[in-house]
Amino acid sequence: MNNRFLLTALALSLSTSAWADFTATPEEARGIAKEAYLYGFPVVEMYKTLYTQAIDRKSPNFKAPLNQIGNTAKAFTAKDTAFVTPNADTPYSFVWMDLRTEPIVLTLPPIEEHRYYSVQLIDAYTQNFAYLGTRSTGNNGGHFMIAGPNWQGQQPVEMDRLLRSESNIAYALYRTQLFDEKDLAKVKQIQKGYKVETLSHYVKQKAPPAAPKIDWPKPLPTMSDTPDLFRYLNFMLSFAPAQDAEKDLLARFAKIGIEAGKPFKLHDLSVEQRQALEDGISDAKAEFAQFKKDKVDTHQITSGDVFGTRDHLNGNYLYRYAGANMGIFGNSAEEANYIGYFVDKDGQPVDASKHDYTLHFDKGALPPADAFWSLTMYDGKNKLLVANPLNRYLINSRMLPDLKLDADGGLTLYVQNKAPAKEFQNNWLPAPKGPFYGVLRLYLPKPEVTSGQWQMPLLTPVNSQ
Repeated sequence: MNNRFLLTALALSLSTSAWADFTATPEEARGIAKEAYLYGFPVVEMYKTLYTQAIDRKSPNFKAPLNQIGNTAKAFTAKDTAFVTPNADTPYSFVWMDLRTEPIVLTLPPIEEHRYYSVQLIDAYTQNFAYLGTRSTGNNGGHFMIAGPNWQGQQPVEMDRLLRSESNIAYALYRTQLFDEKDLAKVKQIQKGYKVETLSHYVKQKAPPAAPKIDWPKPLPTMSDTPDLFRYLNFMLSFAPAQDAEKDLLARFAKIGIEAGKPFKLHDLSVEQRQALEDGISDAKAEFAQFKKDKVDTHQITSGDVFGTRDHLNGNYLYRYAGANMGIFGNSAEEANYIGYFVDKDGQPVDASKHDYTLHFDKGALPPADAFWSLTMYDGKNKLLVANPLNRYLINSRMLPDLKLDADGGLTLYVQNKAPAKEFQNNWLPAPKGPFYGVLRLYLPKPEVTSGQWQMPLLTPVNSQ
């Protein structure tokens, strides 16, 4: 009898311990999990990229350790899988910054005026907190200091600009325009001029004491689609001090065990509790699917709505989720405009196993951009570039001299799986034999894009199979 009493008491104790971190009722937990999933998904997707590019040295996508730069001296191809919907026009450089002890100094070289380049500065929430480069700081180069939220030091007088991240882990994503294959050597030379150093190294002073060593959790295959996500969210939130505007939201998240730096005890939860979390995640995915169908596919919501600063997003976590889900690390509206082609002119999902398509620009109505424009093809299943016999992943404005114009001076592009007639092959953008989507990027878009004066053309199906 005493043994049975002790076992019962122990079971109650364990149950109470689990509930101590999980205080929501199952019904309440489902609603919180939906909110937390939309909120946390971009953060966790960012962690996946951080881990593969800067932590896991055995990863084929490893670029450089923290606070060092990794250059990709080639355009992205179908073999690159580090993140979805990559841009194949501008070879990337990557810097994952650990800002816990001191700022990082990014030095940019001067480059020729007609070449576009940018450094997109992204915090742990995938928010673009600042830019360097052609639009924002010009092509003359300079020294730029990136500081974390807690740094209290003095900005050196020779520093061109001080920029603050609200998180202690931040990402600098460089894009350098590549004109063509012959231009690759020049891009490599520019990339060699991108320098990264700690502030203490830059000013030739003693470095501050090292920050505690980080125990980086290894990513799981299920981490973005199941309650496992909340464990990685807790880890990443430890690098991002709570913002005043989000304290009530984070207090609500704590009712299901989401707290910065704390372990998320998924295995301690009851079957009912876990089901509540899974149901909440399903609710979030369903809301996004409906949002994408109603707002994104119909172009009522643009890329400029879902990418930007915290102030720009203004607490709209569905928008932030949408950006991370469809093309993480997208540019803010003033830097680039993205037009997604997910459906045809009749509102039907595009599928190159069922149709060939054309995209027609009237004479004088090519995409208006001060830098350049580009239409890139992606596989609808894995969101990566599409392998094809031409190794052609895009058609852009630099290729115009080689494209065949229509008799009236317009331009028709052929978006299909099999090659068109020989005279149209320069205008062919190869698609996979199945679902796909295209992204039309306009770098430094002109005012008529944001005002709606320029009307984007729609994909037109030309045959059924």
